[in-house]
Amino acid sequence: MERKIPKALTIAGSDSGGGAGIQADLKTFSALGVHGSSVITAITAQNTKEVIAVYNVQLDILEKQIDAVLSDIGADAAKVGMLSNLGIIKAIANKLKYYKIKNIVLDPVMIAASGAKLLEDSAINALKKDLIPLALITTPNIPEAEVLINFKIKTLEDVKNAAKEILKLGCKSVLIKGGHLDISNNYVIDIFYNGKTFMEIKNKKINKIGHGTGCTLSSAIAANIAKGMELKEAVKNAVSYVHNALEKGYKISSKNYVLEHFWQR
Repeated sequence: MERKIPKALTIAGSDSGGGAGIQADLKTFSALGVHGSSVITAITAQNTKEVIAVYNVQLDILEKQIDAVLSDIGADAAKVGMLSNLGIIKAIANKLKYYKIKNIVLDPVMIAASGAKLLEDSAINALKKDLIPLALITTPNIPEAEVLINFKIKTLEDVKNAAKEILKLGCKSVLIKGGHLDISNNYVIDIFYNGKTFMEIKNKKINKIGHGTGCTLSSAIAANIAKGMELKEAVKNAVSYVHNALEKGYKISSKNYVLEHFWQR
């Protein structure tokens, strides 16, 4: 009797440098023992330093990718990352509803680590109205959370208030990543909120600027959920996985560090 293989789908952009996006997601799935399928929303020309160009995939081939995967392979969990415009967001939301995908991890990618804008302003409302309500968990960093709730986040209390406001958009839980919050030279705090309780996840600060940390975190959460892990445990495990991957990360160029996805081997 063949063993059941957990399956996860990533819907995101392709990173030609191999550090973020689809490439980071598939490496994460493999490292965590999950079969990964992919739907590419955009082709980016980028490296560890910058995003040089973005070409959005046409909607018909985007939809056909989803149909091909979900009509045959299916997905125990889906990670949704870079969706750069209104049409792509609506197409993805409609397909996820059609196939009744429940375990959706939404990483609301808006700005690359290099500073490049990856989400058009006109698409922000669609992200909030069409996709966030479908998500089991949404994983913004501080700048993304500020866009979603339209106020500045300066303190840990601000983070918690932001999490409450984001939850009102319809998702079941929120993880706000604390890497951009300057409250300590020694540690970083991520905040998880499920509408009932807060969970603070504290890790020592690593003196490395990583490329693809947000992509890797959301795909690690999806992989853990696909394996049947309870959500809080999936989040804690994923944060630990990314922390170790960054700590053991390496440079392949003069700029940001690439994560060591297979540090457990």
